[in-house]
Amino acid sequence: MHGPASTGWLLVALCAATGAYCLLRMRSEVEEQRRAAGGEALMGFGMAAMAVPGAVFTPPEWVWTAYAAVFGAAALHALWAARTSAHHLHHLVGAGAMVYMSLAMGAAPGHGHGGSGLPLLTGVLLLYFAGYVLATGARLVPVAASARGTGAVGWGDRPELARACRLSMAMAMVAMLLTM
Repeated sequence: MHGPASTGWLLVALCAATGAYCLLRMRSEVEEQRRAAGGEALMGFGMAAMAVPGAVFTPPEWVWTAYAAVFGAAALHALWAARTSAHHLHHLVGAGAMVYMSLAMGAAPGHGHGGSGLPLLTGVLLLYFAGYVLATGARLVPVAASARGTGAVGWGDRPELARACRLSMAMAMVAMLLTM
């Protein structure tokens, strides 16, 4: 990732922690929760790996192609899963954004977009994820307030925690897109 090293390390920590929590959510008794959590864990760890500051570690060129292949497969899986759940459309957009960033980083390591300004696809993705951050943040407050009195819900099945993870990954995606 391009940009200040401190920002990169904060993104690494945020995304890795989110990915770890999503792995724990995969132990849920609710099958849909487990499926969604697996894709979100992949996104969290993938974003953490991509956010490592370039001054600390410059990966070999083939890594970007590997990232694009892994997230391309994740996008196909999300497309297939979208037949039963509209939430997987967000996973599709996220995986597509990761493919895009992987290809862009591989094409011009250390140079971003080469000073060509903000490409259209980057702008569209920024608008999508910024909108997602605002919408998810607005939905997070009512869920947290109403979930307190629901009784014995497993900590991995709490909707406000799942939304907080999605919110943090969307904010990290905005930050990563801004540094391209």
